[in-house]
Amino acid sequence: MQDTDTSLINRQLIERIGLKLDRLNSMRPLPADVVRKLHEEMKLMHTYHSNAIEGNTLTFQETKVILEDGVTIGGRSLREHLEASNTARAFDLVEKLATERTTIDHVNIQQLHEMVTAGLLEDAGKYRTNNVRITGAVKTPPDWPKIVALMDDLLGKIGERDAHPIETASVMHHRFVEIHPFIDGNGRMARLLTNLYLISKDYPPVVLRKEDRKKYYSALRSADSGNLKPIANFIAKAVDESLTIYLSASGGPDELVPLKELAKQTPYSQEYLSLRARQGILDAVKMGQTWYASWNAIGKYISEHGKKDL
Repeated sequence: MQDTDTSLINRQLIERIGLKLDRLNSMRPLPADVVRKLHEEMKLMHTYHSNAIEGNTLTFQETKVILEDGVTIGGRSLREHLEASNTARAFDLVEKLATERTTIDHVNIQQLHEMVTAGLLEDAGKYRTNNVRITGAVKTPPDWPKIVALMDDLLGKIGERDAHPIETASVMHHRFVEIHPFIDGNGRMARLLTNLYLISKDYPPVVLRKEDRKKYYSALRSADSGNLKPIANFIAKAVDESLTIYLSASGGPDELVPLKELAKQTPYSQEYLSLRARQGILDAVKMGQTWYASWNAIGKYISEHGKKDL
């Protein structure tokens, strides 16, 4: 079983992640067509949600049309179109760098930022050369002359840390946002770099969802105050969800099915299963407004909680 040694992440969650990753590794290499489908699916989800967190108003379907058909959407700004296409291109680069086991350094960080902010920012790909304040933030980002040294320290610690990969990714995510090395695009970059690190450690890419924006920002604020547990568990839950999606690609008892359909063949109502999913007790994934789970997850839930519920 995968290493579960972490002081920040809920023990039950990290053990579940370890078991899922073991199962996914046993299925590798996945068929090429499955890998392509998963990559495109995760790229679309990451692009939509990462941009929506920052205020982009494109819908999921509009983002899909832009990425797949290359068309423009009436009534939407050029900036929003560029944010979608740029983020998708950067996601492709992240997958490439991670597959090549590329070490995260100043060069690829600035390369990714240049791609993310191309056509949007005059200083695309360049660390900021002036001080900034973030509206509503408790802490002010460090003075700009300190950025290179602070990034050197962060990159060095990433390479030296002997902690669980998800814990390291979470610490990196927060510290990058805290340093705020670029004038703009730091949130998008933090989410891309988190995926670069996780994929290089054989985890699937994660999607931090727009619907969880308040929890996400709250977790980052807690980290600002020295409590890293909320952001580590937030990202761990995203990893758990992505593993569920990857395992579902094999079909069979791992295939994701709407809870409405699953409930018909269980002693539970759809509403009750949705509640248990929101509580994190039933292993499920929410896509759009619909909760999905697998027969494996339902079977595990019934075996562990059935007698208590009924």
